[in-house]
Amino acid sequence: MGKKNFPRSGSLAYYPKKRAKKETPIYRSVPSVEGDSKALSFVGYKAGMTHLIAKNAHDKSKTFGLDLNIPVTLIECPPLLVFGVRAYHKTPHGLRVHADVYAEKVAKELIKKIPNFKKPSTKETKKKAPVKTEEKKPTTLADLKSDVENTDHFTLIVHTQPKLTGIGKKKPDVFEVHVSGDTSQQLSFAEEKLGKTISISDCFEQGKFVDVKAVDKGKGMTGPVKRAGIRIHRPKAKKRRVVGSISPWSPATVMWTVARPGQLGYQVRTEYNRKVLMIGNTETKINPVGGFKQFGLIKNDFMMVVGSIPGPAKRAVAIRNAMRKFRVNATKIDTIDYIASLGMQQAHATQAEEKAVKVEQVKEEKVQKKSVQDEIAEAAGGKK
Repeated sequence: MGKKNFPRSGSLAYYPKKRAKKETPIYRSVPSVEGDSKALSFVGYKAGMTHLIAKNAHDKSKTFGLDLNIPVTLIECPPLLVFGVRAYHKTPHGLRVHADVYAEKVAKELIKKIPNFKKPSTKETKKKAPVKTEEKKPTTLADLKSDVENTDHFTLIVHTQPKLTGIGKKKPDVFEVHVSGDTSQQLSFAEEKLGKTISISDCFEQGKFVDVKAVDKGKGMTGPVKRAGIRIHRPKAKKRRVVGSISPWSPATVMWTVARPGQLGYQVRTEYNRKVLMIGNTETKINPVGGFKQFGLIKNDFMMVVGSIPGPAKRAVAIRNAMRKFRVNATKIDTIDYIASLGMQQAHATQAEEKAVKVEQVKEEKVQKKSVQDEIAEAAGGKK
């Protein structure tokens, strides 16, 4: 009889397993893109999952020409609002912020996130007058243009608009977006977009591959069995869901590789090479009847990607172009024949039509029924 082998299943690649510092994911590095200047990342909100049926268009596949059942995730992507431009310059310690330029008007929801944008009140107070100091003039785009030679990189400071969605959130997520091109192209693009919005279709194309980053579901304090996948001891053991030995007597040190109880979930995770099957807008019928579970209806532009992504519904999701190599023919399809959410919608519609027909039939039967007096008169006439 062969010896049983149960290898440890918890990956050590994700240590330390601690809670994420913030829920808004960001990308510090993005791949270079040729062509016109454009934003290289985006943030949306996870709506939920569904599945679709489409024919396989990969001619060298065994299932070529057959129907594929593909699980997909929908991300609602309301437009990003650009409210600032940030300039960086190189130092021996890396890139450092050189200057910031902000738009003249900002959204009132942004004040909840950054109170510095709130204008000081003009009401007179009885307090002592503050000491007057020389106010620094804010940096303008003209200053950045005159100092382009000393600037090595420009980014856009943007924020999301969750108020346009139905998730019940108003406070926006603030982050930086990298721009493609050289410094002059980046500055001209930033000047064009300052105070305006960027849509998901401006950043990504249908059929391309993207990386998706988010904070996954938090599960709190868990034991080593669930956290690291260790074996449970036999029933006669004093304790069953523990590690048999955590360290020797000497040296009295517990190695970091030993499975220990602690935090599980609510950690930043990145899913690589997710194919974009669809980038749609409000005109595309994608919402099931009653909306997605724990999310509601999609009211803005959306992105449909193959497979699952980290996090629960309503969680902020960062998107960028794929950094690693990918299989070009992966999930290569012709046309989408069926989407589960639309199928449910059609089924509910047919059920509603059937109910309406039954109600009309019942009404007609009631009209056709005769009163008691008419029935008595007919009975009396029949006796005659």
